[in-house]
Amino acid sequence: MNTPIQHRYDFVYLFDVTDGNPNGDPDAGNLPRIDAETGQGLVTDVSLKRKVRNFVGLVHGMEPPYDIYVRERAVLNEQHEKAYKALELKPESKRLPKDEQKARELTAWMCRNFYDIRTFGAVMTTEVNAGQVRGPVQLTTARSIDPVVSMEHTITRCAVTNKRDAESKDREMGRKFAVPYGLYRAYGYINATLSDPERYGTGFSDADLELLKQALNMMFEHDRSAARGLMRPVRCVAFRHDNRLGNARADQLFSRVTVQPREVNGERRPPRAANDYVISVDGSDLPRGVTVEEWV
Repeated sequence: MNTPIQHRYDFVYLFDVTDGNPNGDPDAGNLPRIDAETGQGLVTDVSLKRKVRNFVGLVHGMEPPYDIYVRERAVLNEQHEKAYKALELKPESKRLPKDEQKARELTAWMCRNFYDIRTFGAVMTTEVNAGQVRGPVQLTTARSIDPVVSMEHTITRCAVTNKRDAESKDREMGRKFAVPYGLYRAYGYINATLSDPERYGTGFSDADLELLKQALNMMFEHDRSAARGLMRPVRCVAFRHDNRLGNARADQLFSRVTVQPREVNGERRPPRAANDYVISVDGSDLPRGVTVEEWV
């Protein structure tokens, strides 16, 4: 395994959607998620992490040390049993081994073999207990810059489901929801102190960080569907600190990335592309030890 990261990072991630549903809410008929008070669109951190996991799984074929812990049809207890088997230990129901060293070895084995545990952390205290660990990488829910409109489209299918339906109709009706356009802004934090395995960290390394950057740039390319329309990254601005603890507060750095509507002839039209905004980064007079990087 590569050396754990030695620097803290805070980043602003901007992405957009055109004529699609970026993150449907199953509790609301799969409508696009919207802040009821402001009308701004929302995309959960869970949705973004899912795309990162899927991309890494495609790149590395679900093989250690880049296996994916939370994936489709995964049985988590079976994932934990792999660690017990590798370390020649017998699972005790809902309990870690009483030997603290062995318990740490179990959790460390999971971190070494599963990329998403090393990155985002995991609670593995199921019937086959593998402990829990805080991940160094955390994302926030993304929020659109402007309010979005949830459009409803009635769609038809020129076929029916069964012979009984064919006696009374020749097509099926359905609904499809989409946002005409939305530019979304999410925040990310990378805490180097949670990467150091000697301090109960996950071992998240520089190589893992490079893979995360690649995922943020390419993950939408492998998550296409008619429902999602066109989704793409617009920009990712990262602030690198020269030490683990950091040299400034994240919110102070995030405020240096501004997104303003672009006006044409003194007027502003409803946004329909990233070019309808002006994205600026103030890199002047940065706190000592902080540098700006462009990841996307």
